[in-house]
Amino acid sequence: MPDDRCDLLCLDLARAENIRQHLDQTAIADAAARGKALGDPTRVTIAAALREGGELCVCDLAWITSRPENLVGHHLRTLRAAGLASSRREYKIVFYALTELGTRLFDSFLTPTEAGR
Repeated sequence: MPDDRCDLLCLDLARAENIRQHLDQTAIADAAARGKALGDPTRVTIAAALREGGELCVCDLAWITSRPENLVGHHLRTLRAAGLASSRREYKIVFYALTELGTRLFDSFLTPTEAGR
């Protein structure tokens, strides 16, 4: 029998139901979307570049990641939609930066956990 399951049904129904009722499904979905946004190697590379360089344009990010500008733009839209990156236009150039949330989440991905040591 695998170690990841109970060998018998030991459900504490009152406790389990209380926890289930208090879970914020919207917050859970938002957290999953943010995690998914950093679940792609190209997006993690973009986030790392933004973390290192601060504010960068798509052209810079395409060069840094060795990816086409349209692909980088697609990934940046995903990061923006998740609230992890922001953009601003200066004439014909669009600059991107990690948001405070994006920086915190990215940093937490890079920080080794006590369990992983």
